[in-house]
Amino acid sequence: MNQKANLYGVSRRDFIKASAASLAGLGLASRAYAAGSDTVRVGLIGCGGQGTRDLISCVRSSPGVEIVAMGDLFKDHLQQSLAKLKEEVPAAVKVGPDKQFVGFDAHRRVVQCDLDMVLLTAPPHWRAEHFQAAVEAGKHVFMEKPGGVDPVGIRSVIATAEVARQKRLSVVAGTQRRHSKKYQETIRRIHDGQIGEIVAAQAYWNGGDMLGYWQWWDKGNLSDMEWQCRSWPWFTWTSGDHIVEQHVHNLDVINWALDAHPEQCMGMGGREVRNLGNIYDHFAVEYEYARGVRVASQCRQINGTTSRIAERIVGTKGYADVDRGVIVGEKPFSYEGPDPDHYVQEMADLIESIRKGSPINEGKQVAESTMDAIMGRMSAYSGRALKWDWAMKASKEDLRPPKYDWIDLPEQTVAVPGQTPLV
Repeated sequence: MNQKANLYGVSRRDFIKASAASLAGLGLASRAYAAGSDTVRVGLIGCGGQGTRDLISCVRSSPGVEIVAMGDLFKDHLQQSLAKLKEEVPAAVKVGPDKQFVGFDAHRRVVQCDLDMVLLTAPPHWRAEHFQAAVEAGKHVFMEKPGGVDPVGIRSVIATAEVARQKRLSVVAGTQRRHSKKYQETIRRIHDGQIGEIVAAQAYWNGGDMLGYWQWWDKGNLSDMEWQCRSWPWFTWTSGDHIVEQHVHNLDVINWALDAHPEQCMGMGGREVRNLGNIYDHFAVEYEYARGVRVASQCRQINGTTSRIAERIVGTKGYADVDRGVIVGEKPFSYEGPDPDHYVQEMADLIESIRKGSPINEGKQVAESTMDAIMGRMSAYSGRALKWDWAMKASKEDLRPPKYDWIDLPEQTVAVPGQTPLV
């Protein structure tokens, strides 16, 4: 059977129907959090640097967190992560040798362990499959942004998020600005009309190249699959390109402030200095929301250039620099309150929701913000404008490889606007 079709090719209706059939016997989830116990048992899927940092933040966010299972595609990643965890949060590490899983099916073995929640921090390509497996197993979920790399995967994440809602499972995404007191208060004031009616916005993630932060692997004798999975930030099929992997943070803030997703977009981009993989090093996209509100979006990964990581919302009575917690206009405001570490706060909020039995679910919102970024990439790659409804409902773009094994892969070419098709 085609391995590609097995992962998340099931229709949304059939998936929800099949998963919902088990709800009556579940109560809340397949392993409901034990009332009266302070211990939350956690598993990690994706043992790279970000996953390790997220798990450390999780442990530090609340007493009583135990790490009981870990899985990764590569054994060396898992061992490096485990060593770091034992150094940083030794008392929390309860991962025996029989709970350390390696390979393409590691995620399935982790979610079958006796645990309450799982962190999904593998590269974005695997988000939809790992999320579906975790929810089917009845686990609460933290999943890193973005929510995927293509429209097929995004549709799967939205369907899975609905099943998580039915099962009363908490789902928190790695869009940690949503858990910032500064951002929350500034957005609240925007929603209360403090800058008037929103007429425009700007979003930026302009910074340096990520080489040095992320490792680039020389191919040597590695198969295409291993080489590209190890060098995942520089390939579109594994990362979604940096507009998806990184700029999704800023686009999520725009959706949050406007309480909507865009209706259409037109983008451009390219690679002036980048020579790794097949992703671009800059994008500029114009998104159009309801009532003709246009959002200018920029993201860049080029060393020696001006950095700007920010979100500005413009209204009829002023504007808000959300990243700074500042409003300028008729009702000026500057946030002066506490703003705890957002990475720790998002984990604290998730664990609190589990302990209280009051689930929160950010699955759909991170999927929609990710689709903003995917639309921008598709438009820039093809040179064509496109609409949200087409991308969400009709696009057949599916970046999964023919199968998951240590195989050679088709050539990963760089997109050429005017030649690369919309799929």
